[in-house]
Amino acid sequence: MNIKLLGKNLGDIAPLLGKYSLRESNDDFSVVITHGGDGSLLGAERDYPGVPKFPIRDAATAPTCPEHALEARLEKFSSGEYELTRLVKVKASVNGKTLTALNDVFLHNADFGSALRYRVKIDGELYANEVAGDGVCLASPHGSSAYYRSITHSLFRTGLGLAFSNSTEEVDHLVLKESSTVEVTITRGPGILLADNSPERITVNEGDTVLFSIAGEQALIWDLAGFMCPKCRLLRHPNKLPFAGLKNQ
Repeated sequence: MNIKLLGKNLGDIAPLLGKYSLRESNDDFSVVITHGGDGSLLGAERDYPGVPKFPIRDAATAPTCPEHALEARLEKFSSGEYELTRLVKVKASVNGKTLTALNDVFLHNADFGSALRYRVKIDGELYANEVAGDGVCLASPHGSSAYYRSITHSLFRTGLGLAFSNSTEEVDHLVLKESSTVEVTITRGPGILLADNSPERITVNEGDTVLFSIAGEQALIWDLAGFMCPKCRLLRHPNKLPFAGLKNQ
């Protein structure tokens, strides 16, 4: 099988590929293997959307349990023992530009010393005439344990999550239908539109409307459960409870 290899400390994994009938290729590949952490997988999905990913933790920075050590995972992957998970993605569009994310898209205040003010419509109906705060986030179910969780202290498993960061208004976070659309119009800005850990930024000015919704594409991940193994996480963070999801860092 031809694979694309991305991530950190690639010298630890590249020499092992041949042992498991995996061949590195930059042009003709059917799977992207990421060697690193959450950020490596997010970046790979951004650069190669739609191509199946097989994420492996870099043990140099993220200790793993024996079951999910590097060679153990490569052997099971090459033997076809892992399942393919399909993950919903989200997107945000403004002025003809679109950002797509595996975890979340976020409209943030550009001036950290001044709150962003914006109006919110959900499925065409006015939800809040004006909200003041740091911004608004739309998260996928998988991304609910990333930025959405840090804002709301909650998780969800189906639908789309809408969260308001440091809002001065009495608005609650919402879990919407997967088919829902959210329109956010800037009444005082500017704002910055972000997606996952992407370096791309879109400036959103007063009067602009950002449309948030589910994306038409999905992310395809081999053995996501193994990558998010709670035993491995406890090795990295022994004082924290395990959870599933990719962090934007």
